[in-house]
Amino acid sequence: MNNIDLSQTKARKRPEFFSEQVRKARWFCLDLAPPADAPLAVVCGGCEFCRADYAMQRTTFAYTAIEFVADGCGSLVLAGQACELLPGTVFSYAGDVAHHIATDPKQPLVKYFVNFTGSRGAELLRTYGLAPGSRGRVFAPAETQSVFDGLIQDGVKGTRFSGALCAALVEYLIVKIAESLVPGEAIPTPAFATYQRCRQHIQNQHAHLKSLGQIARECHVDPAYLCRLFGRYDHQSPYQFLMRLKMNLAAERLQDPALLVKQVAAELGFADAFHFSRTFKKVLGVSPAAFRRLR
Repeated sequence: MNNIDLSQTKARKRPEFFSEQVRKARWFCLDLAPPADAPLAVVCGGCEFCRADYAMQRTTFAYTAIEFVADGCGSLVLAGQACELLPGTVFSYAGDVAHHIATDPKQPLVKYFVNFTGSRGAELLRTYGLAPGSRGRVFAPAETQSVFDGLIQDGVKGTRFSGALCAALVEYLIVKIAESLVPGEAIPTPAFATYQRCRQHIQNQHAHLKSLGQIARECHVDPAYLCRLFGRYDHQSPYQFLMRLKMNLAAERLQDPALLVKQVAAELGFADAFHFSRTFKKVLGVSPAAFRRLR
């Protein structure tokens, strides 16, 4: 698992609901009894490297929780429904939503969690299809993991701003998960693996990619099949995804006043600066010239 800097669990006393069946963990605890009228108050969170014997079974829980599997495998029974835990799996629970989590001893789980309270948090979960008892799998696990890492980073600081920062990040986390949630069950299939491979290729190579045909050739798939994969697992076409990445890169390049718009267009593979400008406005809502004025 990349880009995680985990220290040994802090020496101070852990809340009693934290598992002892972990090899290593990093966690934070802000307030176990937040104000009852707080719209969204983060209680605690962290990342756990589970031992081979890890198992957690509860029939009730005092807070609302979101958990995310970063690595390893395991099993989950959530509100009476069983499923496999795989990298990218997310699930939520609260109140009397019973949950039983167990790791595969051969591939122990590495999972993140955050616990919080408040009507705002509950509303967001309902709005974005993540109400307690929900489960799914994200197609961009690295992005979800990055948000959890930010939560831990701000939580462990323990400053007077930590609560507000963590609450804001939980709101962002919920929307980020919803954005990349795979429709249907989180079952690994060859089609989903192909989709992930193609999506990663677009993300890594978007600066030089120019067309749907080029993407398909470099990913060794049929263009029509590639579009069907994105239609099944994503909220945009592969070409729309490519253009959004290109225009985000263009926005970065346009912050350099020494570069002409036509130079940025050429860098990103647009032979026609007018076509580039139209695409930029369609994706980001303003023309390149207006974007520079805003900056």
